Amino acid sequence: MKQLAFFLASLTALMPLGTSADESGVDFYVEKVEPIFAEHCYQCHGNGKAKGGLNLYTRENVLAGGESGAGVDLESPEFSMILDAVNYESYEMPPSGKLPEESIAIIRKWIDMKAPMPERTDVIAIEEEHGIPEVNEETRNHWSFRPLEAVEVPQVDSEFVQTPIDAFIFQKLKDAGLQPNLQASRESLVRRLSYTLIGLPPTPEQVDQFVNNDSPDAFEDLVDELLESPHFGEHWARYWLDLVRYAETNSFERDNPKPFVWKYRDYVIRAFNDDKPYDEFVREQLAGDELDETTPDSIIATGYYRLGQWDDEPADPKLAMFDELDDIIATTSQGFLGLTMNCARCHDHKLDPIPQADYYRMVAFFRNVKRYGLRSDESVYERSVRSIATPEQEAMFKEESAAYHKQVESLRTDLDQIEDRIRESLQGGEKDDFQADSVRLRIVKKYVGKYLTQEEFDDYARIRKEWTELKNHPPQIADQALAVTEHGMDAPATYILIRGNASSEGDIVEPGFPTVLTDDSPVISPPAHGQSSGRRRALADWVTDPENGLPLRVVVNRIWQWSFGRGLVQSPNDFGLTGVAPTHPELLEWLAVQFREDGQSLKSLIKQMVMSSTWRMSSAPQEQGLEVDPTNQLYWRFDMRRLRAEEIRDSILAANGTLNLNDMYGPSIYPLIPEEVLAGQSRPGQGWDDSSEEERRRRSIYIHLKRSLTVPLMASFDVADTDFTCPVRFATTQPTQALGMLNSDFLNSQAALFAKDIVAEAGDDLSDQIQLALERVLQRDPTQTEIDRGTDLVNDLQSEYGQDQSTALKNFCLLALNLNEFMYLD
Repeated sequence: MKQLAFFLASLTALMPLGTSADESGVDFYVEKVEPIFAEHCYQCHGNGKAKGGLNLYTRENVLAGGESGAGVDLESPEFSMILDAVNYESYEMPPSGKLPEESIAIIRKWIDMKAPMPERTDVIAIEEEHGIPEVNEETRNHWSFRPLEAVEVPQVDSEFVQTPIDAFIFQKLKDAGLQPNLQASRESLVRRLSYTLIGLPPTPEQVDQFVNNDSPDAFEDLVDELLESPHFGEHWARYWLDLVRYAETNSFERDNPKPFVWKYRDYVIRAFNDDKPYDEFVREQLAGDELDETTPDSIIATGYYRLGQWDDEPADPKLAMFDELDDIIATTSQGFLGLTMNCARCHDHKLDPIPQADYYRMVAFFRNVKRYGLRSDESVYERSVRSIATPEQEAMFKEESAAYHKQVESLRTDLDQIEDRIRESLQGGEKDDFQADSVRLRIVKKYVGKYLTQEEFDDYARIRKEWTELKNHPPQIADQALAVTEHGMDAPATYILIRGNASSEGDIVEPGFPTVLTDDSPVISPPAHGQSSGRRRALADWVTDPENGLPLRVVVNRIWQWSFGRGLVQSPNDFGLTGVAPTHPELLEWLAVQFREDGQSLKSLIKQMVMSSTWRMSSAPQEQGLEVDPTNQLYWRFDMRRLRAEEIRDSILAANGTLNLNDMYGPSIYPLIPEEVLAGQSRPGQGWDDSSEEERRRRSIYIHLKRSLTVPLMASFDVADTDFTCPVRFATTQPTQALGMLNSDFLNSQAALFAKDIVAEAGDDLSDQIQLALERVLQRDPTQTEIDRGTDLVNDLQSEYGQDQSTALKNFCLLALNLNEFMYLD
């Protein structure tokens, strides 16, 4: 992107400035804004292009806008359509995923500057039509919408070709006049494989055994060992949880916890570890309660519907309901189908052949689902919590639940006694304010000395705190699960909402699939238990139909992305007309067919990928490759990547020997968060519990995901935004990462434990200590030069800065945890 900005800046220097802004404003656009547009928008709205009538290449066209109005409103910048779109409000652009907040802030600043842009001398006439794509033979023939077709593996003669994957890759490289890199070193491969499959650094024993094993089966044996590790599911589940916007709280002001939601996380971990066939995995999440045979796992899987945000005090309840349905449509269509169907909520899709009616036909599958709801009222609680218990467990839960409600009611009675004493004496606006339970403590306090004593108020405050905590933490025992429920067998009517307005109903529609994909109508049969409509089962059956090629292409592309760092289709949630075309369409098609015929085994697919010569290539630069294919679209080398946030934290704990790998599954953990960070909440520290030291050393996938409060280390290293489906995480490089890795209490405390542990294992010899520390961080034998540099640093810290030996060694360990080779996977 920097090169693009430099090129554009150089080009602009040769152009006359527009009359719309001074030179600094134009420079800001060229250096900051246009690179964002070039990467995310120009494919549809660049020079000579105007999807939906909108062209972003000239200021004149930006101000004129397209079918949805002006792109920038100079009179009221905050209402500009572009800003509305990138914030995912009425529109959602780019459809491949919401921009990071930093990019949105840059666009907002540019709009506030009155949208300065350079005058253009290279404008291409806009020839394409502004019409909305229609469902017809042409659009149905889009590469991703067609049925799967068998593909012949290219016949190429090369030692590089060890698998069919390699044949497809090599053929493309050969056509481009390129050669693939040689295989990476064995030290690099064992580290790469361990992080790819289990998200953890290899143990010293694994490194030694693999590096010194001359058997031709050594690599495959290691692949099989790691695929069978229970930690495989912990790592790969994290990708899926990103995709389905997994979080453990509701967002909005209170951001209260979702009960038993961690069981969904555990279900996903088990599914990956057990190699549950993908079609079964999908069917359970969409309709696990409507299957012919339901199980505790299939009920837990439907917690998928409860993962999104929930507004417990909506200003417009009907609008809130359709917002929640839209969240389900967005996650389901993008996650399983690679279609941005949510863009058709208010009007026909501007970029894909998805009529607005298709959107509401999809809504109809979910229209009978009860809204998520949790209050002290048990009838509301049961909307979202279902039993997965045996009869004996059910009886035990009823007994515990009765005791719980009795205690809650008793505390409420004590509160009412105090509140009733002052209720009739309230004046003016206090009467209205007192209707809101959350402000009563403040109002009651004003009447101390008049209607109650200080001692009585202190008791009232204590009881209120106990009541609130109890109410927000109902009984959580092993026989309950967060799950979907419906209103019964008969679903309410679904209307097309005119311009998406919840109060403006149009025609009635029945459940239906995207018409660009099929003319078939769903076959809906309510399940025997009579508690739901059977609509979601019909949708699940269609999504997992082996003849439905789109979902298979989508998941195969995701597995490639999670194995190689990026997908063959680099817009993994958008396989539509304007999504990024696959770099290797024949390979993607071949993999999808093989995946279907192999019983949709995810482990088999992953093994096939990592066993290829393509995956085992070195990441080293190559002069010809950089010249012909600088972004490595043809895979002439392996792409280096930075570790993800969870991998960084887990690797720190692994390096210092404190990582707790024994405790899997169960309720989430609460790492220590600085008071300064907790103070940023509307209620400082609210909802952030205290875990034991042993629990805090569990893997990062078990960290409690509170929407309004993210662990600082995780936030710095680009964890997923849990408000939306997240197909790809950003991998930013920013100062706060280095500052946190050097100065945070967490890193310094972990470095101190690291130093203490290497002294205990290596003894008193400084050289041995440095060598052991580097071995743990780098997973290879350090060179003598590296060891000498480490010992020199420790000695200098003591002699020149007056540090004692333990402090100096701690600071070396802190430096080791900041090495690029620790942070990046080669």
